[in-house]
Amino acid sequence: MLKLKTNRSMLKRVSFTGTGKIKRSRANKGHILTKKSKKRKRALRKAALVSGSDLKRVRRMLPYG
Repeated sequence: MLKLKTNRSMLKRVSFTGTGKIKRSRANKGHILTKKSKKRKRALRKAALVSGSDLKRVRRMLPYG
């Protein structure tokens, strides 16, 4: 059987937990931070899991994850 190609851009954006879930960083932390509250920016530091609706697409991009 042929080897499947991993989507390298997706691999750089996510990581895997020990149980096999896919962890991602949160959006809206790049710029225009002055108008965002400290509480909101602090919450954006924490990682999140890829949602169930996107999971199938992400898993297809990362066949060996």
